[in-house]
Amino acid sequence: MLEETHQRKLNTSIEEPPEPVDQQEPELEPNQSPKAVSFPNSSPLSPQQRSLPLFLSPNFDLRAHVESLGHGVTGCTDLRLTPRRCAGFLTKRGGRVKTWKKRWFLFDTDHRRLAYYTDCDERKLKGVIYFQAIEEVYYDHLRTATSSPRPSLTFCVKTYDRLFFLVASNAVSMRIWMDVIVTATDEHSRY
Repeated sequence: MLEETHQRKLNTSIEEPPEPVDQQEPELEPNQSPKAVSFPNSSPLSPQQRSLPLFLSPNFDLRAHVESLGHGVTGCTDLRLTPRRCAGFLTKRGGRVKTWKKRWFLFDTDHRRLAYYTDCDERKLKGVIYFQAIEEVYYDHLRTATSSPRPSLTFCVKTYDRLFFLVASNAVSMRIWMDVIVTATDEHSRY
């Protein structure tokens, strides 16, 4: 029986002509992993450059990045946006005492932090959120901040140990602040 099966395979095997070689990517088997491909005109990044977050690259322009996302920065007078910093007033809910206070926020790519002060003179530092601590930034669509002065303009910055509730003065400002802070999260790192 085995000999018959073996003989049948030998008799039915037909040599097929080789397939033409083209420049398309080969299909992978389900258990096969893709191989590294090098392109002739690309400059390979060093491992250190690949792991640098977007905002730490020397030529990163925060303002240009926000504009590339479709925001009209010039029309938003509530915040100051430069190539390396974003600053403006946001209302923040307290950590222990759940009162809402207006604070001057400064997103600083050089110091890798989101700091907040009592006023725009930046003399009295009230708190700091370091970039590496930021896990998520999202709109408070569930209205978890029930006592928010403006629920439709409330967004959240989640860190590993705390949830910050912030309120912007208008919808444009809120969207810009959210996109600015998202640039600090690990989701926007180059690897």
